[in-house]
Amino acid sequence: MEVTGEERADADPPIDADPPIDADPPIDADLPIDAVRPVRPGRWVAAAAALLFLAWLAYTVVVNQNLHWDVIVAYLGDGRILGGLWVTIQLTVLSMAIGLALGVLAAVMQLSDSPVLRGTSALYTWFFRGTPLLVQLIFWFNIGLVFPTFGIGVPFGGPKLVEWQANQLITPFTAALLGLAINEGAYMAEIVRAGIRSVDPGQREAAESLGMSHRQVLRRVVLPQAMRVIIPPTGNQFISMLKTTSMVSVIAGAELLTVAQRIYLGNFEVIAMLVVASIWYVVLTTIASVGQHFVEKRFERGHVRLPSRVRRNLRPFPKEPS
Repeated sequence: MEVTGEERADADPPIDADPPIDADPPIDADLPIDAVRPVRPGRWVAAAAALLFLAWLAYTVVVNQNLHWDVIVAYLGDGRILGGLWVTIQLTVLSMAIGLALGVLAAVMQLSDSPVLRGTSALYTWFFRGTPLLVQLIFWFNIGLVFPTFGIGVPFGGPKLVEWQANQLITPFTAALLGLAINEGAYMAEIVRAGIRSVDPGQREAAESLGMSHRQVLRRVVLPQAMRVIIPPTGNQFISMLKTTSMVSVIAGAELLTVAQRIYLGNFEVIAMLVVASIWYVVLTTIASVGQHFVEKRFERGHVRLPSRVRRNLRPFPKEPS
């Protein structure tokens, strides 16, 4: 039996050469999103327990008569405490400034092509990160036992033009500054080195192709971009330094904790004076944390991630036919 062309056409529908492409449904950014939050009873129980604990802790601290809140309030603005607070601020700022300068220098040396510079920088960071800060502070305070005098003159046993006595030159403040700054420089060297390595090598190559020197490339191209990585850990180091200055009390550095100890040795209000020192440490670290937040925002410009609500409203590109 023959099948005509019309019957064959009815039996087999024509096949398109290019099948239709499934288009994505249109996205309307103005439509509200009905997000249903799952019920988490455990979170409510944990939050209630935390609030209850905080309320109990605050009540216990406030009503505890052994804390002697009248003494704490009286000594918060005491002249001796404020003097020790000023020494703490000085030690923190100077130690961080010198430590940052040493860290940048050591990081640049560690990234140098010279094996001597790399070895010197590695030895510096290895030694001062490997020994406790407390040991370093005591060593610098007693450096006169090793070098009774310091002077400027001809090296290797030659005559000295100027000479000073170590016991007069190395005061408790100077010993504290040396210990804190040199130790901080070893840590800052690793932070700066990591920040420099985070910059795309193509940036350096592009700058060198424009005829910039190595110093110009580092100052104008590499370091400004590396600051976005360097600033957060540097802020943490600054906050840590505020509290680390309390170690200076072992060499009687006249900072905040040392002054508080001298006062409670006279009035026997040990806990009250420690609370006074703790309050001022909290105030300083809070101010430093706020400053760190604004500095980080300043260097995050150009690298800000879009908010989630903005990313949701972005329309995707339509698919091209294959």
